[in-house]
Amino acid sequence: MLKHDELISSEVFSHFVENLDSSTRETFMSFACDKYSVVEIYIYARFLGYQGTVADCDVWVTSLFEKPDHIHTLLFQINEMTEDVRKLREDVENGLIKRDVGVARNAQMQREIRGNIAQVEEFTTMKDRKGLLLAGADRAIRELLAIFKDDPISIPLEEASMAVWARMQLEE
Repeated sequence: MLKHDELISSEVFSHFVENLDSSTRETFMSFACDKYSVVEIYIYARFLGYQGTVADCDVWVTSLFEKPDHIHTLLFQINEMTEDVRKLREDVENGLIKRDVGVARNAQMQREIRGNIAQVEEFTTMKDRKGLLLAGADRAIRELLAIFKDDPISIPLEEASMAVWARMQLEE
């Protein structure tokens, strides 16, 4: 259930989406449904002319789409595995598990933990990198469009910027 402030934020972003022309709205909704990153959705919305905050976008996305949180899942697994390692060590010390079996299992669990930690770092790095690239591209395109606002080149420039945006989205 959305709180009052979240409801207002969701309505602000919904108003923006509803005012897009139908083909742009359909494309944007498909994009928002497919993407895991709220930042990417926000930057695309900014590209389409949205002037609001990322918080409004986040509330709208959260209220409309079920987005898996892989980092949260991995962090939960890391905590669970760390607890399992602690219990395994305790069982070895209490003689419930043979020492050689416990050491082998402990080594395997430690590798799993390190693998999950590496995945979290990889997700975070890739997400941050792509968000920064998209934000930079968005800023550059906006500046160009502002510079050439009343110039005859503005329409082809806007079309070219849409093509650049589409290409960036394909380069996952």
